[in-house]
Amino acid sequence: MLLLHGFPQFWWAWRHQLMALADAGYRAVAMDLRGVGGSDRTPRGYDPANLALDITGVVRSLGEPDAALVGHDLGGYLAWTAAVMRPKLVRRLAVSSMPHPRRWRSAMLSDFAQSRAGSYIWGFQRPWLPERQLVANDAALVGQLIRDWSGPTLPDDKAIDVYRRAMTIPSTAHCSIEPYRWMVRSMARPDGIQFNRRMKRPVRVPTLQLHGSLDPAMRTRSTAGSAEYVEAPYRWRLFDGLGHFPHEEDPAAFSAELINWLKDPEPDR
Repeated sequence: MLLLHGFPQFWWAWRHQLMALADAGYRAVAMDLRGVGGSDRTPRGYDPANLALDITGVVRSLGEPDAALVGHDLGGYLAWTAAVMRPKLVRRLAVSSMPHPRRWRSAMLSDFAQSRAGSYIWGFQRPWLPERQLVANDAALVGQLIRDWSGPTLPDDKAIDVYRRAMTIPSTAHCSIEPYRWMVRSMARPDGIQFNRRMKRPVRVPTLQLHGSLDPAMRTRSTAGSAEYVEAPYRWRLFDGLGHFPHEEDPAAFSAELINWLKDPEPDR
């Protein structure tokens, strides 16, 4: 099991699931995406193809022939990408709070409500200012975003402080924003168009999609349409009363859903 965090977090976001998966008998690993936490802050390589190669490279470095990927937010976007581009290395796919990349692109361009919900991504396209805003006042904006995107059950203040401190590590804010800059700026460029075409290939591994009904950053309607890109058993699970971080807002329910699906030898559509 390889777990992929989202924005504005790092591997520690999966602390609850790491314990639950290990107790269930799985080898569970949570990695930091490029430029975040303990990973290298490289000057380039923040497009999804390269980031997906990072992920599959970690699978191989662990000595495993394949892995079940679990991704949240940006980590979910990259999990979708890895399942399409390196299908032999992905055994199962679980994605939380993120639609398929083609679905994300369509919703951001054609759905005004989703475009407004993702306004922070449009704001990231400005040079330098977003980085400065993220780290200002000991990364107070990180705490604000996590609180604004959560449902009624917020991650506790101690957890939020951990994410704030992680964002203040030099160059982390810039590296955290770069994938979103690529996602938007490449839409009309040849590399972005080519990526969008490549993502037409269907996902052919069992897929679980998890979503909080109160997620204000990624609307349920935007996410639910991802099933059309899966030619394998697909399961949709909507958590009532949870927001953008279901794995932290109700870790027990999230872990139970994930483990039950993993243990199911034939997950039904």
